[in-house]
Amino acid sequence: MREEYLLAALRMGAGADPVPEGVSAAARAVFGLRVPGGVPAGPVDLPVPPGTRSSAEAGTAQIGAAQTEAGQTEAVEAGTAQTGAAQTGAAQAGVRRFSADGLVIDVETAVIGGRIEVAGQVSPVPGPDARIEVRTPHIAKVRIPSGSGHFAVAGLPPGWLSVVCHRPGHPPVFTRWIHVHL
Repeated sequence: MREEYLLAALRMGAGADPVPEGVSAAARAVFGLRVPGGVPAGPVDLPVPPGTRSSAEAGTAQIGAAQTEAGQTEAVEAGTAQTGAAQTGAAQAGVRRFSADGLVIDVETAVIGGRIEVAGQVSPVPGPDARIEVRTPHIAKVRIPSGSGHFAVAGLPPGWLSVVCHRPGHPPVFTRWIHVHL
């Protein structure tokens, strides 16, 4: 779908009333966040903490708490995962696992000093020319995964984020949007 078609559909749906410019701008912004040709990675239950932040190669310390159930919209508040569902208590706060196209993406989020830190691991290791894109609606940061598939990004604003793994010769694999707030 192209941007012009989206805007035409909005105009048709509006009938005689013109679509407010703010609505058109918001629709264009959301349309720009999609990953054309990408493969959506679905959430996977995570019974045991993967320790992506506590890895010697990641060089960071582990945080503790609980993991939310898969399939729920997730929010991380001051280091604890919350949803309307009961928490399993089996994994760490902010740790999520996604899988698609033979790839597993572990993502751990933490709020430090009012900013989001993301640490993760892609397995199997995606290869030497792969890149990991951690994106928000306003900014994207690209990292080259380590030899073991680890990546880390700091300083993101609170809000929504998604992780995309770009591998040469394969379609990009992306996680669903995760909401992280203070």
